[in-house]
Amino acid sequence: MSVHKENLPIIIIGAGLSGTLLATRMAQRGYDVILIEKRPDMRKVDISAGRSINLALSDRGLKALRLIGLEQEILDLTIPMYGRRIHDKQGNTTLQSYSGRANHFIRSVSRQDLNIKLLNAAEQSGKVKILFESPCTHVDLQKGIVHYRDRGGNTKKIAGQAIFGADGAGSALRNSMMRHSGSLRFSFSQKFLKHGYKELTFPAWKGGQHCMDKNALHIWPKGGYMLIALPNLDGSFTVTLFLPFEGENSFEQLQSPQQVIAFFKKEFPDALEHMPNLSKEFFEHPTGALATIKCFPWQTHGKTLLLGDAAHAVVPFYGQGMNASFEDVTILDELMGTSFDEDWLKLFKRYESIRKRDADAIGDMAEENYYEMRDKVQDTTFVIKRKLDLALEQTFEDYHSKYALVTFQEDIPYHLAMQKGHCQDDYLMQFSSNLNEEFADKINLKILKLQLDKKCPS
Repeated sequence: MSVHKENLPIIIIGAGLSGTLLATRMAQRGYDVILIEKRPDMRKVDISAGRSINLALSDRGLKALRLIGLEQEILDLTIPMYGRRIHDKQGNTTLQSYSGRANHFIRSVSRQDLNIKLLNAAEQSGKVKILFESPCTHVDLQKGIVHYRDRGGNTKKIAGQAIFGADGAGSALRNSMMRHSGSLRFSFSQKFLKHGYKELTFPAWKGGQHCMDKNALHIWPKGGYMLIALPNLDGSFTVTLFLPFEGENSFEQLQSPQQVIAFFKKEFPDALEHMPNLSKEFFEHPTGALATIKCFPWQTHGKTLLLGDAAHAVVPFYGQGMNASFEDVTILDELMGTSFDEDWLKLFKRYESIRKRDADAIGDMAEENYYEMRDKVQDTTFVIKRKLDLALEQTFEDYHSKYALVTFQEDIPYHLAMQKGHCQDDYLMQFSSNLNEEFADKINLKILKLQLDKKCPS
């Protein structure tokens, strides 16, 4: 291992998923790392508080876990999900597969279980020191000094040869950059959805059995709102209600247990059967907001760099928030493995020039996918289009739907997946609008594939 130019540690703000992954990888590269975290140690205190939408781990995330040697250990904590199981009001269900290929599926994993594994890996490296209950107050961008409060409330500061802001959507590092927005020409946008979310639960049946198909992501689409459920290892499901904050059928209107029960009885009757604690959870768990964050630049003076949600928070509807944040670490590490030579300014500028357009792309696609999940999954034209997508994937090795390009093709940048995926979707939706579902089975797939290749070249 090379001797580092400066006898200063790497400082990472935020001991969430991307922060702990980055800390572990930096330790493997021989750096001493200080990880600063405002929350208590989740291994000792439950801090989820009803805010942990279950995660969908896919190929981009797995590639990053493979990088630090933790892939198999994490896979053991996951449950495969092969598609969306759509529920109608009568309790009928339909499975929409994620791919026409048997080896393409996503995995449900608990955020807390995954974060604990990454915290353990960071500490076991012997080169990572974690300071819990130590919120960062601000960062001196030019000098590379992090100011924070320790557990006793005392103000402390520490210098680092490089400082990474992996501290989520409310990033302290990004806030420090915004204070110098004029000199940095710092651009920032935060776009909130009109919908919020509430985390609920389907408890496990006796013996730890799941109350419904555990190998699917369950969706109750209602046009303007929806309910989803992801399986957990203990037999329960983490259930999330996405609902407007205001107006008809909104959180604003659900002010009593009677109103909540009546709403679920009307809109999600087959889900209500599995929710004995609905009223209690509904009023004890917070209502979360959903936002897309975009900003630029991500680095300052070769001293600091934003990554993960601090740089590009996305709404959760493509299942790529964690995967994109993990991929940040993969891309950064690949660049360090080339002509890095500990030139942090060169590295950071190269990283943001490569990564920014991909972060914007997945942010846009995540918003689009919300409307697809909520509004389109039961639309006849969409169902036919997905049927053709799956048939094409089953028939041609080189065909990948937009969902597959994003989720299962980890070596294709998000912006290219979006370009090709949008082109294919537009063509297939137009094509499907003139078909009925029975006739879709008789389509000459070879001709359709030639048309798509001509319309949407790689």
